[in-house]
Amino acid sequence: MNELIGRVFSFEKTIFPNSGELFAKLSSQGQSPKALMISCADSRIVPEQILQAEPGDLFVCRTAGNIVPPFATMNGGVSSTVEYAVMALGVRDIIVCGHSDCGAMKALSDPSMLDGMPNVAAWLRHGSAAAHIVDSCRPDLEGTDRVRALSLENVIAQLNHLRTHPSVAGAIAQGEMALHGWFVDINAGQVLGLDGETGQFVPLREDQPLPVALPAQRRIWVQHDALEAAE
Repeated sequence: MNELIGRVFSFEKTIFPNSGELFAKLSSQGQSPKALMISCADSRIVPEQILQAEPGDLFVCRTAGNIVPPFATMNGGVSSTVEYAVMALGVRDIIVCGHSDCGAMKALSDPSMLDGMPNVAAWLRHGSAAAHIVDSCRPDLEGTDRVRALSLENVIAQLNHLRTHPSVAGAIAQGEMALHGWFVDINAGQVLGLDGETGQFVPLREDQPLPVALPAQRRIWVQHDALEAAE
C-alpha cells in the first residue's frame, strides 16, 4: 500500500509539471468530456487506459458488474452521474463496458457466492434479465463459457436500462445521443463492440467502421395532416 500511495509523489514531481498547460486549461475552463463510460469497478479494467484518454477527455462511472439500474424516482449515484453527464456536461456518447472473468457475473451465475453479501445480491438483481436470457437460450453453457455469455448479455441489458433514464431518452429522441456496448477480453487484450444492427459483438478494428449499439438518429414523427394526405 505504501508503494501505491507513494506514487502520488511521482504525479506531483513528474506528471503534473509535464502536463501543466493542460491542467491549467482544465482548471480555468472546466471540463468538457467527450464520452461517459460506465465500466465495471474491477481493478483490472482502467477506462482511461483502454481509451488512451487524457485528463478531461472521459467522464467515468464505475460500478460492480457495470450495472445501470433502470430509472426510478429514488436517487442513486449512477442515475445522478448519467443525468449530470448528459444535462450539464453535454456528453453525447455513452459506453457501457463489461469484461471477461467478471466477478459480478460469476456471482450472477452462481448466487451461492453471495452468502453474507445481501447488498451485492440486491445490486446484481439488475442483471437478472441477462441471466434469464442465457438460461433460456443457452442452458447448455457452463463455467467460463456461461460467465462470458452472461457478461455479454449483461452489457445489452444495461444499455436497455440506460434508455429508461429521461435525460438519455430525450437526447436519443433528438438525435444527439449514441450508445455503445463494449466488452474487454482481458486475456486477449481485445475490445469487442456491440453492432446494434446484427446484435453481435465484433472486434474493434482501426480499418473498420466502429460498431455502434444505437447510432445517433433524430426521431421523426409523422404529422397527422401528412398521414392523411398519404392515405
